[in-house]
Amino acid sequence: MPKKAKVPVKLVWSREDDFQHDHYRPGGFHHFKAALDAKGKLIALADKTLAFDANSGADNYPGRFLEHCRIESGKIPNNVPTGPWRAPYSNTYSFVICSFLDELAHKAGRDPVEFNLEILGTKDIIPGSGPKSAPYNAARMRDVIKLVAEKSGWGKKLPKGQGMGLGYYFSHQGYVAEVAEVTVSKEGELKVDRVVAAVDVGSQIVNLSGAENQVQGCIIDGLNSSWRQELDIQNGRVVQSNFNEYQMLRMPDSVRKIEVHFNKTKYPPTGLGEPGLPPLGPAVANAIFAATGIRIRQLPFSHTDLRWS
Repeated sequence: MPKKAKVPVKLVWSREDDFQHDHYRPGGFHHFKAALDAKGKLIALADKTLAFDANSGADNYPGRFLEHCRIESGKIPNNVPTGPWRAPYSNTYSFVICSFLDELAHKAGRDPVEFNLEILGTKDIIPGSGPKSAPYNAARMRDVIKLVAEKSGWGKKLPKGQGMGLGYYFSHQGYVAEVAEVTVSKEGELKVDRVVAAVDVGSQIVNLSGAENQVQGCIIDGLNSSWRQELDIQNGRVVQSNFNEYQMLRMPDSVRKIEVHFNKTKYPPTGLGEPGLPPLGPAVANAIFAATGIRIRQLPFSHTDLRWS
């Protein structure tokens, strides 16, 4: 076209074209099994997952610390074009792993913070599970979990309909733990009252306000993605075509208060654009369970009826 017209031609996709002909984050399914001993200690865990992308994303799995842990992954054949979402792979794995561990903690009648700290063990460095996977510094993760528990006031008594939940994950060389505090009305209306984040991305942060903004953005983006965003495919085509059908987070539904605390360590500084997102989904889902007794096992949250009595 530019050669025939002999002038520059600008091609712009419409919003509808972009919605229905883009690359989408891959979906998947997990099937968990676990064993607890008589004292409520996690002694074995198995996760079998099938996804639209072959990458397991499990290099950062806390269950790697267990002697008896089996992780299996497979790919679902499909022709849907998929691509990375912010914090690729970690965002979905953090949701299923931290949610299941929270479920196990409640099944054992134990505090989720204590339960997860026990899983992380006493060793500092855990080798990577593959040739390309980074080692996991369990001591750094334990420290951010302890810090976020302290800063959030973890363990305080809340009335029915209010709850606190923990989420944590290691991604992109960053160690982040988050506690969400939510209120769910009897009619099922969700409000995320507060999110407290504890972050370890190394020894030096030059621009503190910029670093805080990165984590705040991750938290809001994570809530946006976990709560309502969804694309459906029917007869080989994406159903939604614009924002009237694809719900974005509005200001009245955003997090009321966000607190960010950095735990500076001796390690080289790393980036902040992605590691703050993965813990948010499970933190809110676990807080919803604490508030209502309703366990969320599917994203987005909007699939789950949150009404309680």
